[in-house]
Amino acid sequence: MDLRIFTEPQQGADYDTLLSVARATEDLGYDAFFRSDHYLAMGDASGLPGPTDAWITLAGLARDTARIRLGTLVTAATFRLPGPLAIQVAQVDQMSGGRVELGLGSGWFAAEHAAYGIPFPDNRFALLEEQLAIVTGLWETKPGDTFDFEGEHYQLTDSPALPKPVQSPVPVVIGGHGTVRTPRLAARYATEFNMPFSSVADSAAQFDRVRAAVRAAGRTDALVYSNALVACVGRTDAEVARRAAAIGREVDELKENGLAGSPAEVVDKIAGYREIGATRIYLQILDLADLDHLELIAAEVKSQL
Repeated sequence: MDLRIFTEPQQGADYDTLLSVARATEDLGYDAFFRSDHYLAMGDASGLPGPTDAWITLAGLARDTARIRLGTLVTAATFRLPGPLAIQVAQVDQMSGGRVELGLGSGWFAAEHAAYGIPFPDNRFALLEEQLAIVTGLWETKPGDTFDFEGEHYQLTDSPALPKPVQSPVPVVIGGHGTVRTPRLAARYATEFNMPFSSVADSAAQFDRVRAAVRAAGRTDALVYSNALVACVGRTDAEVARRAAAIGREVDELKENGLAGSPAEVVDKIAGYREIGATRIYLQILDLADLDHLELIAAEVKSQL
């Protein structure tokens, strides 16, 4: 079971804070550092000192780390045009020596679009589908050839399809709760399907839908199945309660909906996700100043998986 660190910088984090978490992620033996792609804080958080751009952050981390994989969970299709997005991701992949993964989704948070003047159309899933075709198509085009695309929302003509990423292919993460279109897109474009913030039972049902879509598409290569879950681990009940309070959550709710409690409790809960086929967990870490939390999970949870 791979454990990855997943952060929500829109809640309040500058680059130096993210770098400290990424370096701890690397030093403690985790597989990857991922971040959300949002521009507005959610809930009661102030968001200070303000948002950081996901791909600018990952470009910096590409140079400031050496081993861990880097990615988004997930980039919104509404934020960037697909051609420039393909260029950005390919460049960061080059800067990292081939350590980038692209999580791409349709976008859902209307308020952040309004706050920063980003269009929030009703056809976001259609935009996502075309973006996936374009981004992967640009990367797959052989050097010296050109790429054309004629869609309802995007058109590309005689694109040189450059630059190329180091990886071929760049891993693409698709996730979500949609029961029809999401599994179909995952079967066509994804190297990994991620189920965010869901129970074992709901995850199992969605994984089965994706597996059925993979079979229907005639795909033979393996797909990675993963979950994203909030983490709140402590050696004692008091430590768990302190960490829950620090992120504004209740212990019982976190135990119900995330990975919370003692290391032994968390290991047992992860086992349930392993049984349904998940091989990767994204640990949502909300208190980015608490690096001892990462150390505890590495020492007493990760070591038992």
